[in-house]
Amino acid sequence: MLSHSFLSLFRQKLEMEAEIKTSVNKLSFDNIEVAFDGKSDQDITRAYWLFSAINSNLLVRVGPQILKLALALRLPVLGIVKATIFRQFCGGENIKDCMATITKLSNFKLGSVLDYSVEGEENEDGFEHTCTEICDTIKRSKGDSAIPFCVFKMTGIARFGLLEKMSVNSTLTDQEHKEAEKIKSRLLQICSLAHECKVRVFIDAEESWIQNAIDIMTDEMMEQFNKGDDTIVFNTIQLYRHDRLQFLKSSYQKSVEKNYKLGLKLVRGAYMEKERERASKNGYPSPIQPDQNSTNKDYDDALAFCMDHLDSIELCAGTHNEKSCYLLAQLMDAKNISTNDDRIWFSQLLGMSDHISYNLAYAGYNVAKYVPYGPVTTVLPYLIRRAQENTSISGQMGRELKMILSEKKRRKKTS
Repeated sequence: MLSHSFLSLFRQKLEMEAEIKTSVNKLSFDNIEVAFDGKSDQDITRAYWLFSAINSNLLVRVGPQILKLALALRLPVLGIVKATIFRQFCGGENIKDCMATITKLSNFKLGSVLDYSVEGEENEDGFEHTCTEICDTIKRSKGDSAIPFCVFKMTGIARFGLLEKMSVNSTLTDQEHKEAEKIKSRLLQICSLAHECKVRVFIDAEESWIQNAIDIMTDEMMEQFNKGDDTIVFNTIQLYRHDRLQFLKSSYQKSVEKNYKLGLKLVRGAYMEKERERASKNGYPSPIQPDQNSTNKDYDDALAFCMDHLDSIELCAGTHNEKSCYLLAQLMDAKNISTNDDRIWFSQLLGMSDHISYNLAYAGYNVAKYVPYGPVTTVLPYLIRRAQENTSISGQMGRELKMILSEKKRRKKTS
């Protein structure tokens, strides 16, 4: 005769499996009512005009130059930037400003990734200030389930040119050796604090010619802090590079051999045009995939690999691609993994692809929105890159605009 405890456990398993099936079956990225719940009519209108402007390739190409000229001439344009693109894609100018956005996202079961979006610093004072700010994001996130991750770029705490030399193992001067030690010290300070506070941190991927140094230092941090049940440090893999799927597999093998958990954020990538231009200019093979289908295939293969090795990997799928999001949900379903398993997260940028983020959260999956912040003038490079990326993603702006128009019509009809 079966024991009561066994029957109870068996019943719980069946209930969990039924819950998983229900969630993946009800997952739809076409539910605009869920996607725009909590958005005011003013929010919808602002997003419509902004995405319409971004959809103009000409405006995106010449806009940054016009903006730089306007700033150089001290024309009053920052107010316009702050009321439009900054408000759409950023949480505010400081952590306190972000709290309203974080609370609003949390009300819809969406987490936030605090992101001090200042990059490309070139002096020690700037690096130290950014390091302090990153540590402040970690302290603020401690114990707060609404902020499951923080993120930073190495170019916020390290000089680009030095990372480039370190990536190709160039001989460093005595001064550069001292500078490199300061970089490692800042990185250790950040990751040590994250480990102490039990806050997970993403280290973002950057240009291929500085990525090797970033990978090496990130591996060292994972080996030190991703022990036992802790997965604190996450590396970021850009699958628009044709060599990154193999890098992922090699990273997994290395983590197994050295007995640490592998934290991974998978993205398609953010520097495609710059990568191709540099490769052409300097006469070396482009690291970029030959076409979009190759990128998509490697991304989805990377998801499958991570799911097959979930005992040693924690995963964040940072993607605005509906098919990849649905694939990951299906993989979880096939392996009877709960939708809210803390080893698996989805992530999108604030102000973009809300039809993906909100519908995933509505179906019970773990989702976190990037919430960038910083002074308007210092986050302009981030904002410009967001606009440029959106125009380079086939159909991205058309999809955003279509969803917004559908919601405007729905609201007009229901009112």
